[in-house]
Amino acid sequence: MNRKKFIQVLLLTSAMPSLLWVACNKQKGQQTTAVEATFTCPMHPQIVQDHPGTCPVCGMDLVPFDKNNKDKFLTLSADQQALANITSMAVGIGSLNNYTAISGRLTVNPEQTNYISSRNAGRIEDLYIKETGIPVKRGQAIFRLYSEQLLALQEEFLMTHKQTIEFSNDQRFADIFKAAKQKLLLYGQTESQLASLLKDGKSSPYITFYAPSSGIVAELFVTEGQYLDEGSSILRLEGYDTMWVEADIYPREAAYIKEGEELKVLANGDPNNLLTTKVQFITPNYQSNTQIMQLRGSISNKGHLLQVGMPATILLPKGEQNKVLMVPSKAIIREENQSHVWIASGGGKFEPRFVETGTESFDDTEIIAGLTPGEKVVVSGAYLLYSEYVLKKGALVN
Repeated sequence: MNRKKFIQVLLLTSAMPSLLWVACNKQKGQQTTAVEATFTCPMHPQIVQDHPGTCPVCGMDLVPFDKNNKDKFLTLSADQQALANITSMAVGIGSLNNYTAISGRLTVNPEQTNYISSRNAGRIEDLYIKETGIPVKRGQAIFRLYSEQLLALQEEFLMTHKQTIEFSNDQRFADIFKAAKQKLLLYGQTESQLASLLKDGKSSPYITFYAPSSGIVAELFVTEGQYLDEGSSILRLEGYDTMWVEADIYPREAAYIKEGEELKVLANGDPNNLLTTKVQFITPNYQSNTQIMQLRGSISNKGHLLQVGMPATILLPKGEQNKVLMVPSKAIIREENQSHVWIASGGGKFEPRFVETGTESFDDTEIIAGLTPGEKVVVSGAYLLYSEYVLKKGALVN
């Protein structure tokens, strides 16, 4: 009997390590399952795997998220909302203008372009403007010219002035003096220069010429010391107080436009820089070997913030829809096959809501399904909420 108990104790002792090992492994397996994490890419939430690594699309490090959390909302404190600049507004019914956006460009207004040329033959002794891109004010000295022709005209002017004084009763000398003065004015001399000439009584072959208008030096045609013929171009000045906006349009688009109509223009892709242009001209024929017409209008350039060559988007109105449920376009987050907005449900809770969109204008988008009037949608900060949701819960699935 004692021998039988001894054998039972011996067998139980031998089996204990195995049982303990199995129990420990089972507990470890349970712990592993409990702490198992899922990893995703912040930029590409469709990338999901059960181990750390890098995104095969963009190469970013994958981040963990809790896939067991089934709550489809985020909760943010007031401080977090202020830090993320989250604002919301109630969805409402209103009128929606339908636009077609066409690409255009800003160009120089030729009416503000001034070519300065030499009215006399001679040699440029001093050139005061030697580079392009600098501003020039009206009356600013541009160059000093050596001209024997102007010297002769000045001497004629002084002589006829003396004759007018000596023969003050003879109208012919007064007319000859006026003709000599008018000739110098036509050759580019100013009233103040002629007054100084009469005061000094001395002629000079060196004459300074001044800018007849203000502008930016766009092109320079001469160099210092160069000999000029009469009519030679000196420089080209461009003014930028107004600019032209041009765009290529198809005939079906031209049907929505009339000359004199005011259109909205988005300059350089900046939604805060929405300007107005008046259609001044639409070409009556197609461009060579195309079916494209051209639209042109002028646009104000206060502060010279617009630049030549800057891209512009012209919004062509196609009609108006009344009693439309709409939200600001920037409140909608668009993915490949779906769109959603974020609903502010109170208490710091924000819930994603999939929507079906319709007509879009510049600022607003029609909501066909997914929202009801009065619900509050997040206007600014929606993308931050979406990123936070992806990081914590993974991809948003409809």
